[in-house]
Amino acid sequence: MSRPRPRLRLSALGALLLAGVLAAASCIAPVPRHPGPPGPHFDGTRFFHDPPVNKSFTEFLRWRFTRAPSEDWELRHERPEVPPPPARVEGDALEITFVNHATVLIQARGLNLLTDPIWSRRASPFRWAGPRRHLQPGVAFDDLPRIDAVLISHNHYDHMDLPTLRRLAERDDPLFLVPLANCAYFRRVPGARCVELDWWESSSVLPGAVIHAVPARHWSRRGLRDTNRALWSGWVIDAGKSVYFAGDTGYGEHFAEIRDRLGSPDVALMPIGAYLPRWFMSAQHVDPAEAVLAADVLGAGVTMAMHHACFPLADEGQWQALEDLEAVLLDRPDRDEAFWAPARRQRGSRPRCAQSAPPVPSSR
Repeated sequence: MSRPRPRLRLSALGALLLAGVLAAASCIAPVPRHPGPPGPHFDGTRFFHDPPVNKSFTEFLRWRFTRAPSEDWELRHERPEVPPPPARVEGDALEITFVNHATVLIQARGLNLLTDPIWSRRASPFRWAGPRRHLQPGVAFDDLPRIDAVLISHNHYDHMDLPTLRRLAERDDPLFLVPLANCAYFRRVPGARCVELDWWESSSVLPGAVIHAVPARHWSRRGLRDTNRALWSGWVIDAGKSVYFAGDTGYGEHFAEIRDRLGSPDVALMPIGAYLPRWFMSAQHVDPAEAVLAADVLGAGVTMAMHHACFPLADEGQWQALEDLEAVLLDRPDRDEAFWAPARRQRGSRPRCAQSAPPVPSSR
């Protein structure tokens, strides 16, 4: 018969499998309980947005049962041939190395900061199921310099990968900076030093840097019982030059508010992937056009595209986000300087999610 039928059956099977994975994860994942009083984005039990971003399990199943994912995803097993990052970058020089997905190494003032690190093969609580990595990390774990702090944007498995966090805690004993209520998950990271911040709170515990938690338009869940029990955020790192890390976010007024409160960042790390279908993804993930608009609103000096081509999390093809980004930037004379995509040059032959950012002053 026609091709849509087997695709629908596979989508339904995948939905049931993922429902089982989430149910099993719920049995082992903690349920955070923030003790704070109700506030602008906390009702006393759960965190929320105004207007709300509510992704019910029913909506999730509707997407999984009716989705039409692109088949344009290819496993790449080769590791990029790039030199390892330096041990330290001193002074006000800034070096940014895109590792993979939303994992970025930020080096300045002798500090090494890592965002949403994931070196696992799957973004999942299990090794045998869940979204699989299609591009190898651009930096081998053993080639990482000693990490001083890890910034976690939220608790989804592609951003809070506990196996990687355990490796980092054991090797480097970094400080883990997380949004409110997320330290509960670090009970499974023995010895981890975890600090929680609310939106607009700041930490100066690292010498030479101030790190701000900023709003993001997203949500949180690791199982079926902890929906929005923990906060989500972006981060602004001020270490001579300023870097904005968006994490996962839909489009909203928070970009202008970040600029107004903290100034325009020298570098913005902006997601461009996992955006189709828009009826399900738009509230939580910007698409490439919105990512460019957000960078303009922020007034970012340089923007780097992340969160695409590594894990198949939505319905677009592996390189569709990059193609859509290039179409948006086509008529802009500053396209190569203003919005940089690490995979752009590699896409034609050996795509990879790794490369240091040349437009940043004093960067590789």
